[in-house]
Amino acid sequence: MRSLLPLLLIALLGLSCSKEPAITDDMLDSGKVFDPSLYKPELYLLSKAIPNPTPAQATRPVIIACHGYSATTFEWDEFRAYLAGRSDVYLSQVLLGGHGRSYADFKQATWRDWQAAITTEYEALVKAGYTNISLLLSSTSGPLLLELVASNYFSGRTAPRNLLLVDPIVVPSAKSLSLIGVVGPMLGYIDTNQPAAEDKVYYHFRPQETLQQLQTLLDVVRKDLEKGIALPTGTTLKVYKSKQDPVADPVSAVLIYNGVTNAAGQATDVQLIDSKLHVYTRLRLRSDVTTADQQNQTATFADIVSRVLR
Repeated sequence: MRSLLPLLLIALLGLSCSKEPAITDDMLDSGKVFDPSLYKPELYLLSKAIPNPTPAQATRPVIIACHGYSATTFEWDEFRAYLAGRSDVYLSQVLLGGHGRSYADFKQATWRDWQAAITTEYEALVKAGYTNISLLLSSTSGPLLLELVASNYFSGRTAPRNLLLVDPIVVPSAKSLSLIGVVGPMLGYIDTNQPAAEDKVYYHFRPQETLQQLQTLLDVVRKDLEKGIALPTGTTLKVYKSKQDPVADPVSAVLIYNGVTNAAGQATDVQLIDSKLHVYTRLRLRSDVTTADQQNQTATFADIVSRVLR
């Protein structure tokens, strides 16, 4: 998810735009560019790659990695590269529902559709016999997961070992998202003005309908956190949060820390990262990546692996 500040600026200036964006063929939005997991799911989803694991494979740690709003499996490609050659952990990259396809598909999908892709892979792995599953979630996948926990989705199911949230969004940095219900229908969509290279892996245009879905999801999760969310027995949660996140206000981490406890009633683990990036673990296609950014990424990847191998 990118900053929504342009939304507020456009609304204040009283500008209008066409209800349908000018989509070119080389954009993800076009329906001619697709997330690669749709072509070869066995390269991304463990449930497709090894649907019938041996007893040894079934007990090996599995990390289900899920991306954020308007993104694709690309968001965790660098983590896949980091794990390349390892035989002690599996990675399953999930494409959220409605994502990685056309603008029209994205526009009509609800946040429940986004979330369904997570549970589909989780249930497929459990059915196949995998017993050691963790979830790694960036940005909007964070609240999608928190809602599952709050609604007792894991009750009666194999509980995940670790829930690992990178820059989860509960409160947006740009407060203009709260206005989407009023100005969204007038705007139709938001133009991100992102670099052309990112157009193939992130939606260039954000339909106002999807922003309303995002706002609804965040409202639900904030209320869940106010009531309190208890993790399943045997499940731990850690939040990795960029200190100067331009998309997900760092107060998001505070709300999660205050609102989520493990089964024993203990607070969750929050690590603040000295970074100005949103989803700081994704560095490809960014400009001006620093040595510190690279060190943050490597340290976080190492910590994630160490936690799932415990």
